[in-house]
Amino acid sequence: MKIRIGYSTCPNDTFIFDALVNGKIDTEGITFIPYLSDVEELNLLAFRGELDITKLSYHAWLHVWKEYVILESGSALGRGNGPVLVARDRCLDPRYLSLTVAIPGEYTTANLLLRMAYPTITEKKIFVFSDIEQAILDRKVDAGVLIHENRFTYAKKGLVLLKDLGQFWEETTFAPIPLGGIMAHRRLRPDLIRTIDGLIKKSLMMALKNPEGAVPYMREFAQTIERDVMDAHIKAFVTENTIALGEEGRNAIRILIEKSLAAGLINEEPAEIFIQ
Repeated sequence: MKIRIGYSTCPNDTFIFDALVNGKIDTEGITFIPYLSDVEELNLLAFRGELDITKLSYHAWLHVWKEYVILESGSALGRGNGPVLVARDRCLDPRYLSLTVAIPGEYTTANLLLRMAYPTITEKKIFVFSDIEQAILDRKVDAGVLIHENRFTYAKKGLVLLKDLGQFWEETTFAPIPLGGIMAHRRLRPDLIRTIDGLIKKSLMMALKNPEGAVPYMREFAQTIERDVMDAHIKAFVTENTIALGEEGRNAIRILIEKSLAAGLINEEPAEIFIQ
């Protein structure tokens, strides 16, 4: 059986899926066909239902929950690892100024958090996440929301922090940040979805047991290949909630749903959202 699986080029995803797609574990007769791309492209593909298993921003998932169910393993949740709003000038105040802000995609959780923190910011330009730092430096925008590796590198490029959007979430919810998760299309049989979820966890556990083994695959796709940056990325985005959402992770997702409903960002409460 062939399963099309989508995930981003970021180190945390390639770390998780290295063993699964590179023949390092028994996949129980399933051949996984990987599709690696920017997370916003994966979000948009989900609206068309093109991938069987895929990484999605939780913001995007709020709009496709009827088609995709959340897996227990593989999510990017955590504390101290959220998107950051940065600029060239620390004096900019997004509460009072009309800023043009670069975002990594309309359906990214980064954009959702920006909307929650600063609902008056309406002038936005979409860039591939890895191009946002340079767009700010080139004065194409006033500020930008950084995710993935770039949240670890912006200070070295002379950019300054305006708002830690992850910290904003944590201070207002006391919950980890549900950034992205691994989802299965509901057209797959429930028993097959459970098997795939178990294989993803098995792949992740192999990477955690032997991190060096995943480094070549991570470096093949990473925007920044410095080992310290990749290690910081894994430490930030691969957590206990990545191994298993658990009740803490599931509660964080429920809070995201509640806040999105309250803000009028979605019109319907998702149901039957986790695999059984």
